[in-house]
Amino acid sequence: MKIVGVAACTSGIAHTYIAKQKLEKAAKALGHEVHIETQGTIGTEDELSKEEIKQADVVIIAADIKIGGKERFEGKKVIEIPTNMVIKAPKGLITKIEEELSKT
Repeated sequence: MKIVGVAACTSGIAHTYIAKQKLEKAAKALGHEVHIETQGTIGTEDELSKEEIKQADVVIIAADIKIGGKERFEGKKVIEIPTNMVIKAPKGLITKIEEELSKT
């Protein structure tokens, strides 16, 4: 599965990067390709390319704030979840997404 996403928290520091790291580690451990963009106080980092978004099977938005550029994901399966849920159970989240996508 190809996963893209955005991580963003209210302060744009700790939880943003922890969520990104947890998602990347869990996705890779489960054999998926993953690219996560961060949006925070220092702006956007690791911005997703149009090609990465186009090829993605799912978009995970791990955010506690409104993110910029959501229109890029139009027509994609988008999962929106708070950063603390991603931090607590990233493998569980990805496994649940796998199950949901296999039903369609």
